[in-house]
Amino acid sequence: MKLYCLSGHPTLPCNVLKFKSTTIMLDCGLDTTAALYFLPLPLVHSPRLSKLPGWVSKDGAVNLEKELKECSGRVFVDSQPEFCLPEKELLDLSTIDVILISNYHCMMALPYITEHTGFTGTVYATEPTLQIGRLLMEELVTFMERVPKAQAATCWKNKEIQRLLPGPLKDAVDVWSWRKCYSVQEVNSALSKVQLVGYSQKELFGAVQVTPLSSGYSLGSSNWIIQSHYEKVSYVSGSSLLTTHPQPMEQSSLKNSDVLILTGLTQIPTANPDGMLGEFCSNLAMTIRAGGNVLVPCYSSGVIYDLLECLYQFMDSANLGSTPFYFISPVANSSLEFSQIFAEWLCQNKQSKVYLPEPPFPHAELIQTNKLKHYPSIHGDFSSEFRQPCVVFTGHPSLRFGDVVHFMELWGKSSLNTIIFTEPDFSYLDALAPYQPLAMKCVYCPIDTRLNFHQVSKLLKDIQPLHVVCPEPYTQPPPAQPHRSDLMLELQPPPMAYRRCSVLGLPFRRRYERIHLLPELARSLVPSEIKAGVSVATVSAVLQSKDNKHVLQVSECSVHDSLGNTECLKCMIFTSELYGHILHLQTEDVLIQLEEDATHIICDNNEPLRTALRDLVLRFLQKL
Repeated sequence: MKLYCLSGHPTLPCNVLKFKSTTIMLDCGLDTTAALYFLPLPLVHSPRLSKLPGWVSKDGAVNLEKELKECSGRVFVDSQPEFCLPEKELLDLSTIDVILISNYHCMMALPYITEHTGFTGTVYATEPTLQIGRLLMEELVTFMERVPKAQAATCWKNKEIQRLLPGPLKDAVDVWSWRKCYSVQEVNSALSKVQLVGYSQKELFGAVQVTPLSSGYSLGSSNWIIQSHYEKVSYVSGSSLLTTHPQPMEQSSLKNSDVLILTGLTQIPTANPDGMLGEFCSNLAMTIRAGGNVLVPCYSSGVIYDLLECLYQFMDSANLGSTPFYFISPVANSSLEFSQIFAEWLCQNKQSKVYLPEPPFPHAELIQTNKLKHYPSIHGDFSSEFRQPCVVFTGHPSLRFGDVVHFMELWGKSSLNTIIFTEPDFSYLDALAPYQPLAMKCVYCPIDTRLNFHQVSKLLKDIQPLHVVCPEPYTQPPPAQPHRSDLMLELQPPPMAYRRCSVLGLPFRRRYERIHLLPELARSLVPSEIKAGVSVATVSAVLQSKDNKHVLQVSECSVHDSLGNTECLKCMIFTSELYGHILHLQTEDVLIQLEEDATHIICDNNEPLRTALRDLVLRFLQKL
């Protein structure tokens, strides 16, 4: 059993598990941090961006003025932003039987996989994961299509040219695997391949069974159990033990795993989410009281629900109840509606509100009282209803595309305004780089509710998997804090670490298969008791294997003896962990002992028969 690692990003995983003749992809996250190397896409013409000088090497030998622009000492690519795809050359992706999705953030590369690799399998996901994932994909497509770029920049990717570029562009990796955004047609085609599943619902293909469990991180987020009759693999990705809006994490079903694949831990292990929420509210209040505006770059689903709930409770107590909140996204309306209708996927406290009846989230009341207004873009109704000071929630958190670009250009020149970063996926300094020099205040309050190292160590102690597989960064302290051994996984045995393009052989102890006897064969058996409670019977049968299922069928078991004659042999088959498989040929009193790395044929002074059996075993092995 092997694990192929196609992504180098610990929280945007894409792995392929070869398990019992089945090929299973675990998530297909899209690394959008590559967008930070590109200039922002403004919704309205930006004189500042259009006047940036082109880049020419100091000696004048390399002139890429049309592709690269300089801004505050850094160089950016002037074309439509691109994203880093999962590795496509490590194995044939058309052989994938099934894709398991753990949450909507980890499915953003799905159209690249299902539409461009010959994929013919099935995708399993919960309903909220599918629906919110669709919203995020459609939003991404809209962001790109409404600000088209005529030119494509490719010359800078040439290795000989890239090494001459200033950092950080010269250090960008896998640039030839970067791709532009997919189309809405590709999104629809990819999502048509999704089969919906519910928590604890078992899905079978061959002898492998997959089961999603609540991971506690986001609406519909899942961990997965992948098991056969005798092996069990748990996939834990993007999980949370904190009490937020989703159903709590299901832990007990993860016990007794042979291998646990762990990914998607918090990206900010030293930041407490509750503390960050407090800082978010206090900085927001300070800015509004001073007459400034607050910009919150965010995704259109997820943490925004918790931020709105927190502000609902905070603003009145801070005497800021008249401050308008604006949520601007092409999918803002659908996102707010979905959060209210997926009641069965919410925590118990929010589920109970549905039956009162009462909206599970307070943003419904904020909308009714006109304190929260949502718009598809800055154009249209927003421009006539907009008033300041205000709080604006909008995307994209990278600050490279979406309505956030307009507000950066509009508010960036005033020190009264504040931008508050809550999403942990992007370096806020890199996100701000093409807007420098910047007068507005910047506050970093990353809110990441996923498991931290202390929580995951306690979890692993409770569920006790035999082996743990995880991304390489989890096995060593952060580079900036080499003394913090508490910010890494310390386990016995040590975890098996992977990086992009790794191929790991997974350790499994059990070597059994379940075999079914046909009724007519079972009726023909005559068990003999060899000791109390233990009986054996001779078996002559043919083993048929199909779709990972094994059946013993009635047949004659024949072998050519040393004289070329054919005689029927009765054999007794034993299986033991110590010796592997032993066949006892009773009529000739011969033992054939099959082990993992050797085969022994034991018979008394009958070299011709031993040779014939050896040749027969080798012939079967060659066929296998």
